[in-house]
Amino acid sequence: MSQTWWRGAAIYQVYLRSFADGNGDGIGDLAGLRSRLPYLKDLGIDALWLNPWYPSPMADGGYDVADYRGIEPDFGTLTEAERFIEEAHDLGIKVIIDVVPNHSSTESAWFKQALADPSVRDRFWFSDEPLNDWQSIFGGPAWTQVPDGQWYLHLFAPEQPDFNWANPEVHQEFEDVLRFWFERGVDGFRIDSAALLFKSDTAYEDLDEVHGVYRRWREIADEYGGRVLIGEVWLPDQERFARYLRPDELHTAFNFDFLSCPWDLDELRRVIDLTLTTHTPIGAPPTWVLSNHDVTRPVTRYGRADTTFEHGGRLHGAPSDLELGYRRARAAALLAMALPGSVYVYQGEELGLPEVEDLPDEVRQDPMYARSGGTNPGRDGCRVPLPWSGEEPPFGFGTGTPWLPQPDSWHKLTAEAQRTDLGSMLNLYRSALRLRAELLGDGTMTWLSAEDRVLAFTRDSGLTCVTNLGPDPVPLPAGRLLLASGPLEDGVLPPDTTAWLVPS
Repeated sequence: MSQTWWRGAAIYQVYLRSFADGNGDGIGDLAGLRSRLPYLKDLGIDALWLNPWYPSPMADGGYDVADYRGIEPDFGTLTEAERFIEEAHDLGIKVIIDVVPNHSSTESAWFKQALADPSVRDRFWFSDEPLNDWQSIFGGPAWTQVPDGQWYLHLFAPEQPDFNWANPEVHQEFEDVLRFWFERGVDGFRIDSAALLFKSDTAYEDLDEVHGVYRRWREIADEYGGRVLIGEVWLPDQERFARYLRPDELHTAFNFDFLSCPWDLDELRRVIDLTLTTHTPIGAPPTWVLSNHDVTRPVTRYGRADTTFEHGGRLHGAPSDLELGYRRARAAALLAMALPGSVYVYQGEELGLPEVEDLPDEVRQDPMYARSGGTNPGRDGCRVPLPWSGEEPPFGFGTGTPWLPQPDSWHKLTAEAQRTDLGSMLNLYRSALRLRAELLGDGTMTWLSAEDRVLAFTRDSGLTCVTNLGPDPVPLPAGRLLLASGPLEDGVLPPDTTAWLVPS
């Protein structure tokens, strides 16, 4: 694979706790992931991105990191992680891991030392009194008081104290962490909350100083060759977003505009155009994302009257026509895979899993739920462990009781049940990813004239993608049909359906 493999890669996101359980304790782990590597190879992905696998009290699903150089014991050991990287590489699969530079854990050695010794508190944001009235992104105040009277800043949960990036020790620590994992064969990092590192008394998002961090990180990544830095950057201003992708900073960043976009022709066209307009001049490849571990699953979202996504308005419990959502999710998958750049697949997306919205309150673990007093259901509904096989829970996830309960109805959605069904979501993804590897990925696209409420474009390979977002069937353009997200009706494209064609 080339040094710029990431420009057109298909990247599969693994939320390790929920992927596969190898030791029967109900929690997904490295043993389970390693056992499923052949499945991922067969699916046709180029790389895996793993959510944090570090030692953690799990106050925020592992994003409260206690040790950036270790492996959470529930997941396995450092030796097992190194074996996993080798085995993935043997199958031609790259490995990307999360790094969390904005905040740590109250159980980290540095924070414990800070509590015991105020002289080292400047690694974090400590103050004699709160410097502002900021609210935590998870709800409630962003400042918490320690026993001696001082306060510390946490933009997320109180168990996640923010680092002070004005301290050179913090810079050196993370540069060492990058090298630690690059030396072990990791192919890249996804950078959590990448725009939040620096703070002033009045602002904490997208301050100019953050770009110096990523220029230095890029230098380190380039020393190792073929490594990639991917930013989680939520910014409404696309021009400022693009600054993170300059040639000496990050390689790519998540396209949240596309992820949040409604199932609407005008909005999709606008977001695609804006993405290409901001990426092309700086030579950065776009990314196309339909879901991840923080957002409502597409099958549920696309079945609602309001098909947008916003963290503050998850529309939990709003009626959803899952049959409609399933059809649109299939069409959206082919649309996303046909666009130029890299594409992400969140685990379970290839199985057509819906959001689990009826979890009992007592099993919910997301701090968003607790911090909001239950008004925000949190993100557990998209993190329910995967169904692999069988007719009843735990559906081959493992031998123990999964850490979140699975719906009984998921027996129809297991990987085993879908493997032999040629019309299944799994086989749609397998076919699409295989064709994508041959004909799509990095490159350019050209919009085509099309029927009303139809998106149509051709890629530099000659493949044409047509998506019908209108209420009526439309004729297909000339060409040989390669793949469609649903059955065609007398040679025409039904509503909420995407087709791929090549010249006859």
